[in-house]
Amino acid sequence: MTTMAVQPGRTESGAHLSRIGCILAFARREFRDAVSSRWFLLYTIAFTVLAVAVSFMSLAGSGSQGFAGFGRTTAGLLNLIMLVVPLMALIAGAGSIAGERERGTLLYVLAQPVSRVEVLLGKYVGLAAALCCSMCIGFGLSAGALAWRAGSVGIGAYVMLIVLTCGLALAMLSVGMLLSVVSRRSGVATGLGLFAWLVLVFLSDLGLMAGTIIFKLRVQEIFALGIANPLQAFKMAVIVNMNASLDVLGPVGMYASQTYGRTLPWLLASVLVIWAIVPLLIALIVFKKRGSI
Repeated sequence: MTTMAVQPGRTESGAHLSRIGCILAFARREFRDAVSSRWFLLYTIAFTVLAVAVSFMSLAGSGSQGFAGFGRTTAGLLNLIMLVVPLMALIAGAGSIAGERERGTLLYVLAQPVSRVEVLLGKYVGLAAALCCSMCIGFGLSAGALAWRAGSVGIGAYVMLIVLTCGLALAMLSVGMLLSVVSRRSGVATGLGLFAWLVLVFLSDLGLMAGTIIFKLRVQEIFALGIANPLQAFKMAVIVNMNASLDVLGPVGMYASQTYGRTLPWLLASVLVIWAIVPLLIALIVFKKRGSI
């Protein structure tokens, strides 16, 4: 009786370990493919060069004062991150499943004794690790230049910028994976990724401004619609993390500060978490239930 009771538990535990092992194996494979690809090298070099350039410009404008240097660098990197990081993550995610489907390798992978959930999660983990490594290289060299010239005062806010940037990358990678799952060709998935990037970066702000004027939206509604965009939530989270006043964002920023107070950073971070989880869950459900390749 004892053996019969223990064995199923061991079998179930071994099955869970086997699933985790499969996910990690796919993640390692995806990570190796990503870091050896041209897009990874191109994005890493571009982001690193721009981050270091912003660091030296902030030092030149702050008189080599440590806090001002890190503060100016964080502010200078904000717009750069909002443009480059979502594009990196969306394109990387969009080419994952659709690319393998178009090359015919997805059929071979799914013919192995693995589940579709393990394949998709493994790809997501591997790409997420590659993206975070790419960004950390740029952030690390930028921080090294600042610390060398101006000390490490104020580096805490800079570290939080790195964490929030990784959260934004994970959120956009989830959206890219969803687009890749529903697309038959990598070109279509990439096009959808570029369109999503355009909407989030440019058209959402213009649409929100137009909606405010046409529908006479209240400040509460503008704030809710604003943070629904992960890029705007990231922007506000960085500003709050810098201990700067949200008054620079006008009545909406003042409303957010007065209404949510100390809970505002958690609210904004939760928006990024939701964007990282929900599209990935939808992608998992669609990919799992899809009968054809």
